[in-house]
Amino acid sequence: MKPPVTDHLSQDCRAVSEILARVGDKWSVLIIMRLSDGPKRFSRLQQMIGNISHKMLSTTLRGLERDGLVTRTVHPTVPPQVEYSLTELGHDLTVPVNALGEWALRNQDKIRAARAQFDARQEFEVKAS
Repeated sequence: MKPPVTDHLSQDCRAVSEILARVGDKWSVLIIMRLSDGPKRFSRLQQMIGNISHKMLSTTLRGLERDGLVTRTVHPTVPPQVEYSLTELGHDLTVPVNALGEWALRNQDKIRAARAQFDARQEFEVKAS
């Protein structure tokens, strides 16, 4: 007997949600954007991103590496130099990430205005009740 269509769609939604949770979080997007023009050392990435902690950068890079988006290369120097770069899959992801970033920049004023309008309505409804 075939599983119901809803089971299949539910599995697809879970898979998509899991992937989007990884690639859509704040730090992953910034790391992918910073690596799009070539490999970077850990400390350089941290400088470029700004207010990311050492632990958060390390955790996020590890997750991106696990998902096949980033590769970690250790150079045999003293001390060892570690570089991170995008894989082919990671480079493929830069297209939608950059498109989404450009969309956000183009529409930030509209979104800010919509939020202010929504918040004002909410505040009015709270006061009215």
